[in-house]
Amino acid sequence: MEEKNFKERYLAGEIPFEEIDRYISIWNNSDDPRTLAQYLGLNAKEEDVWIDVSDEALEELLESQRK
Repeated sequence: MEEKNFKERYLAGEIPFEEIDRYISIWNNSDDPRTLAQYLGLNAKEEDVWIDVSDEALEELLESQRK
């Protein structure tokens, strides 16, 4: 079974948003063929907000999706 990605774990309340840095570091040191956004589980809109605006904007966007 594939382990949950950052977004899935964050939305489930398993990890704080700051864990994104650890995920980025793991991805940077891997040969994962996926893009960073795919690795984190972000869709195109979330990736755009993250890149064009800020980490905080992405956190707010994800927060709004929490169940």
